[in-house]
Amino acid sequence: MRNSPPFRADHVGSLLRPASLLQAREDFAAGRIPVEALREIEDEAIREVVRRQQEVGLQSATDGEFRRASWHMDFIYRLGGIGQATDEHITVKFENEQEKIEFTPAAMRVHDKIRLEETIFADDFTFLRDTVTTAVPKLTIPSPSMVHYRGGAASIDPGVYSDTEEFWSDLSAAYAEEVRRLGELGCTYLQFDDTSLAYLNDPSQRAELNERGDDAEHMHLRYIRQINSALAGKPEGMTVTTHMCRGNFRSSWAASGSYDFVAEALFGELAVDGFFMEFDDERSGGFEPLRFVPPGKMVVLGLVTTKRGELESKDALKRRIEQAAKFVDIDQLCLSPQCGFSSTVEGNVLTHDEQFAKLALIVETAQEVWG
Repeated sequence: MRNSPPFRADHVGSLLRPASLLQAREDFAAGRIPVEALREIEDEAIREVVRRQQEVGLQSATDGEFRRASWHMDFIYRLGGIGQATDEHITVKFENEQEKIEFTPAAMRVHDKIRLEETIFADDFTFLRDTVTTAVPKLTIPSPSMVHYRGGAASIDPGVYSDTEEFWSDLSAAYAEEVRRLGELGCTYLQFDDTSLAYLNDPSQRAELNERGDDAEHMHLRYIRQINSALAGKPEGMTVTTHMCRGNFRSSWAASGSYDFVAEALFGELAVDGFFMEFDDERSGGFEPLRFVPPGKMVVLGLVTTKRGELESKDALKRRIEQAAKFVDIDQLCLSPQCGFSSTVEGNVLTHDEQFAKLALIVETAQEVWG
């Protein structure tokens, strides 16, 4: 088994929130408990979920994103110059086998120059760092692309950024400073979560971007450049991966399509150490795009779905790993769930026991495949 991240058995990051934490959030929102009480309940829930991750044999551990309501917006709104649009909402469309779901969050607005005013999630990471005992503490944050993808140019005040290049420069500089500061806190395993690079494989998503005035055919190249700029000064000893899925909200998704459209540039140019990729069903396409993965880069195969509780067959997982190994060396492969179990506070439709059974299955399968 590998002794450095990404590990042969790994996971994306978010985990189902326990009932006690969901109740505490509700009580805090209603003014029934103070923030200190909420923090204590969060702390206890994180200690327990870290223990469970280590217990099943994972070599990395996250805080389950238990202090967040959303995998990305809790971070983005803490960047200086970015806030919610008070009178504007956007519609995000998800679907699953049974239904279509519309999610209408407040729109994002870039109202001032983007800057880093604080080390975002600093306290969260130091608590995780000091809680784990046998695992490597892993922090997940949204990639710079996510600041742009959802709203595009319409979310940027032209009086603040008349020059788009200045927007991108400031955004990457803020991220670069965040990465540097996280390194100072002892973060050695950082993940940039990025749905945009997977969404762009879907023709319908590209059509929506073109309609709003973006160059959807080349947007992935812009995003790759900005992520690289944010990582140009990455601290020595820090591993950075990216996770690319097609949406994850209440066991539903937002996009479909193989990674073919972005694969050559993604694998050839993106300056990360590993790629967490969604491959749990036909909606994700085949393994052929992995032929572009260069030596030295790791691919974490998201073969175990987080969208339902049914446990996968270990033999079926092994066969799929063998299929992927036809396109990239098996020594460059790892195994994980295809996404988080709870990208938003609502969580996916499965139980806590089913969640940990899946994580245990990943560990057992990885041990049998890679030793």
